[in-house]
Amino acid sequence: MPPAFGPVVSELIELLALERLEDNLFRGQSRDIGTRYVFGGQVLGQALSAAQATLDNGRRVHSLHAYFLRAGDIEHPIVYDVDRTRDGGSFSVRRVTAIQHGKVIFFCAASFQDEEPGAEHQLKMPEVPQPEDIEPAPPVSPEVMATLPTKVQRWLSRGGPFEFRHVYPRDELNPPKRPPYQQVWFRLREPVGDAPELHQALLAYASDFHLLGTATFPHGISYYMPNVQMASLDHALWFHRPFRVDEWLLYSLDSPSSQSSRGLARGQIFDRQGRLVASTAQEGLIRVVADRAAARAVPAQD
Repeated sequence: MPPAFGPVVSELIELLALERLEDNLFRGQSRDIGTRYVFGGQVLGQALSAAQATLDNGRRVHSLHAYFLRAGDIEHPIVYDVDRTRDGGSFSVRRVTAIQHGKVIFFCAASFQDEEPGAEHQLKMPEVPQPEDIEPAPPVSPEVMATLPTKVQRWLSRGGPFEFRHVYPRDELNPPKRPPYQQVWFRLREPVGDAPELHQALLAYASDFHLLGTATFPHGISYYMPNVQMASLDHALWFHRPFRVDEWLLYSLDSPSSQSSRGLARGQIFDRQGRLVASTAQEGLIRVVADRAAARAVPAQD
């Protein structure tokens, strides 16, 4: 009998469990979590789940490179078309195209490898307080919540499937100017068994949290501000070592550059033992516009 989960974790597991339409064709549902459009992490996790479903050789994903082309519609499902590009002696490659309303909204390439030994090294994990020593973020007061747009209220009030503990918390509603780096402990709120493929898909989902936001730190702006327009343009994710996403992981983030209404952010993900388990990089659109209506317009690559 499969394990029973709480409602928010169950919803996420179901979100990543795609409906198979044909051998290489899958359909995933969308969820409104309070973002303006489909959350990028949802599409990343579903695309990886689709690619994983076309492998039967036990290989594990080691890298994923994606582009977001159009904003996703929360009200409709997304179809994932998987191309079995190559199955070699040690590596397999899959290309995944996400389609909604007859248009491509996203595509990615994912590479999988047989487990094999080799030389190892890694950068050291930053010295930060343990998650138990960091107080959870306090809830937004009802008075402040009432002044925010409906979707922002939903985002801030929902109990999501992941728990986050910020080493250096920032008030996203009144953001100060700070250097472009942060560290965030995170974990899934409930244990989900041992399947590596599920933990990898869940990490792909979670890797989109807090990444691009790091690029806003020096400018004193945030996603919640009514005149700020932000959207992911691309996303890269490398898996280095085994991990569990239902145990605490440290997301160490920095942003080396912002320019031309684009920001670049990078991340390293460590487990409690200090092992580097994954790395990320993302470039995204960051526009400060004249009015709220312009900020709420669909961000598209012109």
